Amino acid sequence: MKYLLVLMVVLAGVWIWRNRRAAERPPAPKPPPARRPLAQPSAMVACRHCGLHLPASDALAGPDGPYCSAEHLRLGPAQRPGSARDAS
Repeated sequence: MKYLLVLMVVLAGVWIWRNRRAAERPPAPKPPPARRPLAQPSAMVACRHCGLHLPASDALAGPDGPYCSAEHLRLGPAQRPGSARDAS
């Protein structure tokens, strides 16, 4: 009976020691999230009025080409000094 009691105390001590040791161990690192495929680049166009480059999907189509806003579409192409249109 005496040996059974000693065995139970030793087993309880080992069990407590293992539980504390497992609690002190840092958790395993999480695996990195799965990579999503990269989006395909979109075509870029320049506004005919101000020259701003923007994605073709965001541009407003006008008779002379793409524009960045309704206001620039209303104003039409810019008349810049030294441009090819002024030379003609």
